[in-house]
Parts: sequence; structure tokens; C-alpha cells
Amino acid sequence: MNLRRQLLVASLLLLTLPWAGCQFVREMEGALRTGQEQALQATALAVAASLKDKPELLYPNPQRLREAENSDNSHHKSLYAVPVDQAIIIDGYGDGWEDLDFQVIESSSATKPLKIQYKAATRRGNLFLFLQIEDSNVEFHNPALSPEPNGDRLILRTWLDDRRQEYVIATAAPGKVTAQYKNTIYNRGSARQIRGQWQDTVQGYNLELEIPLSLTGGRLGFFVINAGDKPGKGFDTLGNTTPLDMAPPPWLIYTPVVLHNAIAPFAKHDQQLQIVDKAHWLLADTLNAGSSDAKKTQTDTGKKTFWLVRALYRSILSRNAPLPPAPTPDKGRLNQKEVTAAMSGTAANRWYKNTEDTGRTLLSAAAPIRNNTQVIGAVLIRQSNEEYLSMTDKAFSRLLGYSLIALCIGVFGLLGYASLLSWRVRKLSLAAANIIREDGSLGRDFPISKAQDEIGELSRHYAQVLDKLREYNDYLHSLSRKLSHELRTPIAVIQTSLENLEQQHGTHEQNTLYLKRAKEGLARLNKILTAMSEANRLEESIHNNSAQRINLSPLLREIFSAYQGIYKNAPLTLDCTLEEAYVDAVPELIVQALDKLIDNAVSFCDEQGGIILALKRNTESIEISVSNEGPTLAQELKHSLFDSMVSLRSGGSPDVHLGLGLYIVRLIAEFHNGSVRAENLTGDKGVVFTLTLPSSNTQISN
Repeated sequence: MNLRRQLLVASLLLLTLPWAGCQFVREMEGALRTGQEQALQATALAVAASLKDKPELLYPNPQRLREAENSDNSHHKSLYAVPVDQAIIIDGYGDGWEDLDFQVIESSSATKPLKIQYKAATRRGNLFLFLQIEDSNVEFHNPALSPEPNGDRLILRTWLDDRRQEYVIATAAPGKVTAQYKNTIYNRGSARQIRGQWQDTVQGYNLELEIPLSLTGGRLGFFVINAGDKPGKGFDTLGNTTPLDMAPPPWLIYTPVVLHNAIAPFAKHDQQLQIVDKAHWLLADTLNAGSSDAKKTQTDTGKKTFWLVRALYRSILSRNAPLPPAPTPDKGRLNQKEVTAAMSGTAANRWYKNTEDTGRTLLSAAAPIRNNTQVIGAVLIRQSNEEYLSMTDKAFSRLLGYSLIALCIGVFGLLGYASLLSWRVRKLSLAAANIIREDGSLGRDFPISKAQDEIGELSRHYAQVLDKLREYNDYLHSLSRKLSHELRTPIAVIQTSLENLEQQHGTHEQNTLYLKRAKEGLARLNKILTAMSEANRLEESIHNNSAQRINLSPLLREIFSAYQGIYKNAPLTLDCTLEEAYVDAVPELIVQALDKLIDNAVSFCDEQGGIILALKRNTESIEISVSNEGPTLAQELKHSLFDSMVSLRSGGSPDVHLGLGLYIVRLIAEFHNGSVRAENLTGDKGVVFTLTLPSSNTQISN
């Protein structure tokens, strides 16, 4: 990785700036959340204070408050009615009831299957009931049997003047129905004010009724009488009360008008205000938080911020722990934790996920409503966090813009500085590469920087190293000339002595022996000088070559033919079955290394042995091996064999060997990022030298 890329990676540290800004925005959002919690809690406490010591607003009948305090068992049969704004058409088909949930009552002991599903709602002083009765055999009222209602019928039980009042609804055919008195007639109202529609269904029949709330007395019990298909065969009943139950009917839970008027001044477009009694019944709900106007206001507020910025902001402020969805009343009752805490006398709040918009959350705050020291209910207020998020959206947008500007300035500044440093380093690198001339000598034009930084100091150190290297190189070049001069002088003396010896008269055998020894010494000195000059030139020339992609298969076949002509008496064999063996190498150096290995193999090969030149391919490398039968290598010399000035040849060898041949092979292998090794053949029959070169994976395009 070059310097520019390194600094580019280092510039990523500038991302800590927007990260720090995001942490600041997160902290600011946390502070706003805390402020929202405190404000909503204060509102809940204010509403609770306005309802303090006014139990009649929550409990028009004081008896229900006493029952709620003493026991909650009597409330499981209570009938809960939801206040609605839309008019309900009494037609028996259930139109207008789609937003309400059914309550279910099933029979477990009836002789025939019987099931009741009902819904209840209040509007403008009236109670609306919608009942779906599943009955496999509907028996209508038969006036011929008796003038009193018979057949399948509905009994309504209310509570007036602390006495129960019962009404019966029966019909001889589907259509409009009105109630009739079942017991003593009171002067408060008329049974005919209870009207409705009876409609047949596939499962049984529907009853949709409208009842004035004034006729209920705050209590309402009902049960269906499922008459037998034959007279005198008995009947089954099912409802929230029974015919023989002498206790007051179950409570009718609905929103008192006085309570709704009392909390109306506290209603806001972005808040939902609810009142819960001691038994956790939902007595009042402003529904403002779920109204279309509130939703439109929240949506418009959210759209003021660009959607991408808003999405980034929501993701940054997301909490690790998943929030539960906002709870809804379960059969008219709220049992969430903050309500339970308020019933115990402690104000509490809790965050919920908004089921309508996953990007928003709801804050729910509850406060207790007291009557003297007694807790008689709770105030529950819910509010979305959209308004507060919109406030921080603007701050986050500005922060994001400033952070991006600072980040761009920092990145481009670092890139410019990196380009300057890269140019200086590249200039120093080119100067170091061009300081070596074509003849291998070192030039004297290396630039020395005067900058007082690390790069300037590096250039000055390079200059010092080059000066010392130049002095050493000059010494090596002069050494060969001095050594040649010193060696040629004794050669001349030897040659002169031999000439004088030839002119003297001695015995023929002595003269011949002296002459032979002198000539051998002379030839040996000349070979020493030649080998030294060759080694010196080769070490200099290796690093002045550039590698190219070559195929070793045709190269080995070509030089093998040349070896057969040079070593005519040597039993040479070529083992090359590969057609392609590509490597990145210098052909002349490869040939020179093989010359050394073949010459070494010929020197040590037995008279009856053979020499094999082989080419093989491994997974990621190409191997050239030269094996010969003959003497083996000692274990202690396997690793030092390729060092300089190491030779295993016997002193009686007629040729001169300075121990530089295998050393040169090692230099050539290392230059090509390869290696060379020597091993004994299996059975200690001889030695094999293996030259390993990295394989080139790609092919050269024509």
C-alpha cells in the first residue's frame, strides 16, 4: 500500500467527528426525552389533581367503587361499552361495528351448541348492543301457544331504584323488535324505548338493539333462552347472568358524560388522554392521539425533514433493546405496568413502539387519582416522540452538513499532503534507482535534500551509504586489476624459467618433468584469473537484468542438444514431457545456472553412470533437476554446499574450481525468487540438484 493510500486510510479517523456529533445529538435527544417524560408526567398529575376528591365522575354509582375496592371478582361479567362518534344504523347486519371487537360467551353444558358474540357501544345517551347468536335450530315466538313470549328470546335485566327490572325480546319472524316487560312495570320510562332488529343468519340469528342508558341504572345483565324444538322439552340459557341469579345485574361500564366534559379541557391534538378506574376499566378516552387530524399533523411535521436525513437520524437514535408495541385495551381493561404502578399510588411512565409507524415511539405516563388518601383510578396520557424528533432533525441536519464539510476538507487536505510526500519519496526512489550506471558503477549525482524532516534525513543517509558503497566498489574493481598485475608477474617469471630450462642440457626425463610441472602451474594460474573475472562480472550482471515470461520446455530441449555436442562421452538423458512451463526469468541466467549444474554432474558422474536433466511441475512452481550417479554428499555439507568458495572436488582434478559455480547457481535462483537444493538419490546411487522457480499462472497474450 503506497503512502497516499495509507494516509487515505488514516483520514478515516476523521469519521470520529460525525461520530462525536452523533453522540452529542444522541445525548441531546436523551435530554429531550427526559424533558418529554417530565412534561407528560406533569400533565398527568395535573389531570389527576383536577379529578381528585370527585369519585362521582368515575363512579356514578358509589356501590361500584366499594365493590372495586373490596373485590374484583364481580367485574369479570361486567359489560363494557365503547363510546363512538359515528351513528349506528339499527338493521341487524352489523354495519358500523367493524372497528370494535367481539366479546364471546360459550355454553359448556347446553344440550344443544350455543354461542353468543356481542359488541356494545354508547352514543348520545343510548346504549347499542349487537349480538350474534349461533343456534343450530332457531325457534320463533308462536302466539298460538301463549300470549306470553315463547320460543328463542333475549332477556335484559337492569337495575332501577335498587330493584331489578327485566325486559324480554322475542319475535314471530325476522324484522323489527321491541322489548316487553317481564315483571312489575315501573313509571321510569317505557319498555318500547328498547327497539331493534332481528335477522336470521346461517349460524343462527343477529340482534341489534338500541337502549336508553337511563333504563339501565348503570347495570345490565342479559341471557338468551334457547327453547326446545318441541313444547315442554325444556330450554337452555346463556349470557352474563342466569335466570335464577338474585344478585344485582353485572355492571355496565361506559364513559360518563360528566367525566368526558371534565377532561375535555386537557385534550391536545398530539396526546391521547385516558381515564382508568380501580378495576382497570377504561372509562374515558379522548382518542386525539389516534385521530386523523393528529396523524396528519404528525405526518406533516415528519415530512418537513428530508427522508434520508430522517432515516439516518432514526437509525442513530435506535435503542439496542427492542421496545414492546403500544398496548391496547383487552376487553375494555388496561393492565399495563404504568397503570398498575399508578393504582398503587406511584406515578410512572414507559416507552412503547408505535405500531402504526416503526420510526416513532410512544411515551405513556400514568398518575393516580385520589379520593382523600384512597386511589380510585388513574390518568394515562400517551404522546408520540415525533414532535421532539422533528426538533432534533433540524439540528442533526445542520450537524451532518458541517461534519461533511469538515470531513471533505480534512480528506482533501490529507490527500494533498500525501501527494506531496509521495512525490518526494518517488523522487528519492528514482534517484536511488538511477544512481547505478549501465556499466555497474555508481554515479555521483544523487540529490541531497535540505529538508529538516524524515524524508530529508533519509536522503542524506542514502547519500552517505552511497559514498561508502562507491568507495567499496572502487576498491573491488581495483582489487581485480591489482591482483591480476601481481599474479602475472610470477607467471612471467615461471615462463622465463621454463624457457631457460628448455635451453639447458640435462637428462631428458628431468627436463620433461620440470617442463610439465611449470606448464601446469602456469595453466592453473591463468584459470584462477579467468574464474575470478567471471565471478566478478556475473555478480554485477545478475541484478542488471530484467525478467521476462519464458517457456522452459523448448529452452531445455535446445540447450540439451548443445550439451550432447559438448559432452560427447557423457551419458546424458532428457526427461521433459511438459509442453508448457512458464516462468518469469532471464533466459541467459537460467542457461548459465544449468551450465554449472551440468558441468558439476559430468565431473562427479561414474564411468558407468548416467546424467538426467528433468523438468517437472508442482502446484505453484516449476522444478529443473540434474541428477548423476556417483559419489554422494555428506550430511554436514548439504546446507553449506552453495556458499561461496566451497568445493568438494579432489585435489587431483586437472581443472581449476574455486567453489563459485554452485554459489552462482544460488545467486541466480534467489534473483528469480526461487531456491536450489542438493539431495542424495534413493539408495545412495548419486546426487540430484533441483532448481525451483515460481510458476507464472497467466499466459502471455499474442
